[in-house]
Amino acid sequence: MLKEFKAFILRGNVVDLAVGIIVGAAFKDVIDSLVKNVFTPLIGAIGGADFTSLTIKLRDDAVIGYGAFITAVISFVLIAAAVFFFVVKPLNVLAERRKRGEEETPPELTNEEVLLTEIRDLLRAQPS
Repeated sequence: MLKEFKAFILRGNVVDLAVGIIVGAAFKDVIDSLVKNVFTPLIGAIGGADFTSLTIKLRDDAVIGYGAFITAVISFVLIAAAVFFFVVKPLNVLAERRKRGEEETPPELTNEEVLLTEIRDLLRAQPS
């Protein structure tokens, strides 16, 4: 059972997943800082970005804090924009540049494939 567990843990996809989670957690802090320290102050300078104080009071003990929801949605959109414009878009541009620079060449045929091609051509040439 220990051998199976060791094989499971050392498989590539488990290790890759663990590394991805760790890097993703660290990257989350970078994006959160970008949104909190750059984008939110810019939006605040334009017209305010903190809506957490907006509420609807139904009764003395029932308060709907829709302002916090609006702030969370704005934060989500800013984070998504930051990830798209600073990570996804540049990586797509790099991938496109690589693709343009490398044109695929068809692989060389093996001896078996050459023989099979010749056999096929001879069979096609025979009258039916």
